[in-house]
Amino acid sequence: MTATKKPFSDHFAPVASAYADFRPRYPAGLFDWLAALAPNRALAWDCACGSGQAAVDLAERFDRVVATDASAKQLHGAVPHPRVEYRLAPAEASGLAAASADLVSVAQALHWFDRPRFYAEARRVLKPGGILAVWTYGVQTLAGDEVDALVQYFYHDVVGPYWPPERALVETGYRSIDFPFEEVAAPAFAMRAAWNLARLLGYFSSWSATGRYIEARGTDPVATLAERLAAAWGDPEASRTVTWPLAVRVGRIPDN
Repeated sequence: MTATKKPFSDHFAPVASAYADFRPRYPAGLFDWLAALAPNRALAWDCACGSGQAAVDLAERFDRVVATDASAKQLHGAVPHPRVEYRLAPAEASGLAAASADLVSVAQALHWFDRPRFYAEARRVLKPGGILAVWTYGVQTLAGDEVDALVQYFYHDVVGPYWPPERALVETGYRSIDFPFEEVAAPAFAMRAAWNLARLLGYFSSWSATGRYIEARGTDPVATLAERLAAAWGDPEASRTVTWPLAVRVGRIPDN
């Protein structure tokens, strides 16, 4: 049976500017480990690169990075780097040559894909012994019980109904997805940041659920949250630790 092509839905177009400005960075140790695991460091394909959060870190470790995304608005805000080539392309049709990439990475995006078609493309593009790495981070926690309670309420109850259904795969850390590769056990990686109040609110503005809420209701839920958080935060310039659960799955293409 031929798989039906899944149409591309640009969930982040309404929040593309905030996405580029406020998304958290991934730990350096993750990229170091992936670079050491790859058979070579000539080429990495960063698929669904968004505004380049992972691509620029990969470029510090690989000779060349091709970073693709199906959203022109996301690519418009991408971070430039001399070893990163940004291309408008869907996950299922990269335009890369067969057996050309040492690493294929997907950061916080696999849940949006037509996975069987993407997996076929990743197998085609990867060299023998090449690595497919996918990762995702779930809902954050904040230092301070009162602040964290407000954040959890915002995530689950205010914008919760506006998360696309694919978000459930993120909340399970991708453990429930099909992943038909020879899996490599990943070490634990910590994903933390120290943010002031404005930085945190900017991050919430980058959520796809926030954009969908605004489109549906015509008001910005982050504005209301900002008032409540300000009362609990204290000095708005003071930083609080933000922690995300980071889940990583890695597969290797056989050498033969």
